[in-house]
Amino acid sequence: MEFFSAVTEQTFLQNALLAGVLTSIACGLIGSYVVVMRISYLAGGIAHSVMGGMGVAYYLGGSPFIGALIAAVISALIIGMVKLYWQEREDTLIGALWAAGMAIGIIFISQTPGYQVDLMSYLFGNILLVAQNDLWLMAGMDAVIVVAIALLYRPFQAVAFDPQFAKLRGLPVNVLYLLLLCIVALTVVLMIQVVGLILVIALLTLPAAIAGHYTRTLASMMGLASLLGLLFTSGGLAISYQPDLPAGACIILLAAATFTVSAIVAARKKPLDSKTQA
Repeated sequence: MEFFSAVTEQTFLQNALLAGVLTSIACGLIGSYVVVMRISYLAGGIAHSVMGGMGVAYYLGGSPFIGALIAAVISALIIGMVKLYWQEREDTLIGALWAAGMAIGIIFISQTPGYQVDLMSYLFGNILLVAQNDLWLMAGMDAVIVVAIALLYRPFQAVAFDPQFAKLRGLPVNVLYLLLLCIVALTVVLMIQVVGLILVIALLTLPAAIAGHYTRTLASMMGLASLLGLLFTSGGLAISYQPDLPAGACIILLAAATFTVSAIVAARKKPLDSKTQA
């Protein structure tokens, strides 16, 4: 109750809740594709390589957010090309890009003259520090994601579930795949402020994975995943408020606990369903 009372009075908590709403929309839409296509490792590579763009942007005196966005898109294209054309070395090359991005970011941040950067806030996020300008930027990125999914829902669905059939139908599968990875990159950058680079993959995949236990269509999976994302971000924020715990970690722990319970329920339900059908 103290948290709900504080929300009505504190602007930073209101901004944090709005950031959670905006993040939930993106993680529900894009996280569903990541789970269905089983590309969480690729998304992880994109997320961790973002650190390099942030470090370079800090060193040059630019916006770390813009640096992260540029690095994420470049990494998405590189990882996509590796996935499409060098599958036999895919895990090694993505792992190398993952590590190199983190190393470059740490080196440039350490060499930034006269400026001490709180690296922890970017590694683990700090939703309580989301400013009004950040919300507008996040809203703009959300709008791009929603419009892209609305316009390309069926082509993306075809690529996600049956790329060979999509290719036979004349769809530019490789182009669509690279575009989808770029949208994943956009989503990763959107979520960094909330849970940080280390935990972003958990928030991207856990709501969609839970939704997958109870839905049969991609659209319903997206809708339920977005609602779950909203529940986790708001619930984690509320849980962390009174004991003054890291909000990002509480969000992920709530999501992980819910996924564990959901997975157990789903596993127990399958034998019952098979007996009913028999």
